[in-house]
Order: sequence, then C-alpha cells, then structure tokens
Amino acid sequence: MAGHDAGAVGHAPSAVSDDLEGFLNRDGETTLGGLVDVFGRKSFALVFVLLLAVPALPLPTGGATHVFEIIAILLALQLIAGRDKVWLPQRWRKIELAGPRRQRFIRGLLRFIRRLERVSKPRAGFLFDHRASNAVFGLFVVAGALAAFVAPPFSGLDTLPSLGVVLISLGVLLEDIAIVAAGLAVGTTGVALEIFLGRAAVHGISSLF
Repeated sequence: MAGHDAGAVGHAPSAVSDDLEGFLNRDGETTLGGLVDVFGRKSFALVFVLLLAVPALPLPTGGATHVFEIIAILLALQLIAGRDKVWLPQRWRKIELAGPRRQRFIRGLLRFIRRLERVSKPRAGFLFDHRASNAVFGLFVVAGALAAFVAPPFSGLDTLPSLGVVLISLGVLLEDIAIVAAGLAVGTTGVALEIFLGRAAVHGISSLF
C-alpha cells in the first residue's frame, strides 16, 4: 500500500499530497471507484484518509459522518481478510470525492498532508506492505472508526479516534513508523477519553435515581 506507484514495493514512497491532488484535479471522474482504479493497493490507506478526515475535524458532526465510518470499517475488514485491492459496491463507487462544495476541505487536507511530509522520512520500512502488517493496520482502522461511530452525536468525541486513523493511514503511505505511532497515541487517547466520559455520564445519571 505504499510506493511510487500502485504496484511498487520496497521503494521510497512518492509524495502522497501530489498523487492525491493530481487525482482530485484531473479531468476524469473523481469518485471513490475512480480512486480505487487509479491507485490500486495504495487506495486502502487513501480511502481511509479521505473518509475519516471529515469526522477528524474539530467540529460536532451529529452523526452525519456515520456512513463514512461504516464504509471504512467494511474496507478495513477486507484488508484484514488479506485482499490487496479494494472492492466496493457499485453505489459506493459513485461517491464523489471532489466538487465545488468540497474544495475548501480538500485544500485543508492537502495542506495537512504536506506538513506531515515535510517532517516525515521512511522509518522501519521493512514493517510495511506485508499481509500480517496490513491485517494489523486494518484492525487499527476498525478500532478507530468504530470508536468514532459510537461517539455520542454533537459531542466531538469522534475527532481523536478519526484523526488517529488518518495519521496511521498516512504513516503507512509514507512508510514512517513514527507517524503510525503518533496516530496510535492520538487514537488511544480518543478512545480512553470516550470511555472515561461515558462512565462519568452513566455514573451521573445513575446518581439521580
């Protein structure tokens, strides 16, 4: 899922931001299915970035991003099962990733990715792009996306688990274990915060009766 092109293995990764920007600004279709067709094995991590970047924004979503989290979970299960290419139902393939209403979001996402690229370098590249490591990657995505999905609406608690998935996915694309570790730390903090506040809420409600 990393490399100069869709099939490259064992080489320094190309600039993720340039690849993604080129796809989103091209004349052809910029749908989810189009991204999968263009990027092949890299599309797992790229799709996770695009899907979870929305709930990763520090804004209450009110459950509007649940469909993104469900898609991410189902795709991560494919990764765990050992698939090396994303399979999508025809309806999901038609989801538009670019467009006038998404331009501001896309520009912000690309700026974020470029900031990471400036501080990133390949670290522990031998750990990436193996069936076992891809399965572990899928498990992390399931955990983060599920935590974001069960976060109470308008609480903002889906932000950190989603951001954790985004960082882990970018770490995989950049073959940088340090960014993966940062994503794990962010995601774990988000899950812990969700559990802590959930228990506090349950305790507070039960004390009323």
